Amino acid sequence: MPGRNAAAPPYIVGEVIGEPFHRARERFAAGADTPRAYLERRLALLEAREPTLRAFVTLDLEAARRAADASTQRYDRGMPLSEVDGMPLGVKDVIETADLPTQMGNALYAGWTLQRDAACVHALRSGGAIVLGKTVTTEFALGAAGPTTNPWNPDLTPGGSSSGAGVSLWEGSALIALGSDTGGSIRIPASLTGHVGHRTTKGRWPTRGVVPLSHTLDTVGALTRSV
Repeated sequence: MPGRNAAAPPYIVGEVIGEPFHRARERFAAGADTPRAYLERRLALLEAREPTLRAFVTLDLEAARRAADASTQRYDRGMPLSEVDGMPLGVKDVIETADLPTQMGNALYAGWTLQRDAACVHALRSGGAIVLGKTVTTEFALGAAGPTTNPWNPDLTPGGSSSGAGVSLWEGSALIALGSDTGGSIRIPASLTGHVGHRTTKGRWPTRGVVPLSHTLDTVGALTRSV
């Protein structure tokens, strides 16, 4: 049960923010909505809630807008790249991104980048997914917690290590968030924020470009709002 300080979940704020992406995609294809307009509604939620929830450590909203404009043009031509074209995405800050630093929750790595996308990020971007930014992780996905708060009760933990990934879904900004899981790092924040966390079978998704903890146990997976 939520604590006494819990807020009601934001199921409806101008639209049903818990709706699965495939319904938004149907509107894009029909010309009833666009990825850019859809993104702007996500960013309005981010602006309102991020100061309290602190799900992200870095953002590049102008790059996200450019990607949404490109996606809009593809839908206008009837040529979306995939079923995730136009989908806002959060990326855990232990997963490399070419255009954003990978800081792993540690000040020594502030601004650090290898200027490449991890294989999982590359695959999603190639399908037209829109990277909003990097979500907060515990230090090196193992140590001290970051600033992210539990949206149900700020006195409680959001879980880790993919804490920002889980909270970004509650915030309404991301439709899906990439996380990593060695001993529960996707499943724990999904449980504590009320979402779905999927730890994939070892080797199912490539871990190239993900900061390692255990080469025999690390997996990449997704946090989403529903199955």
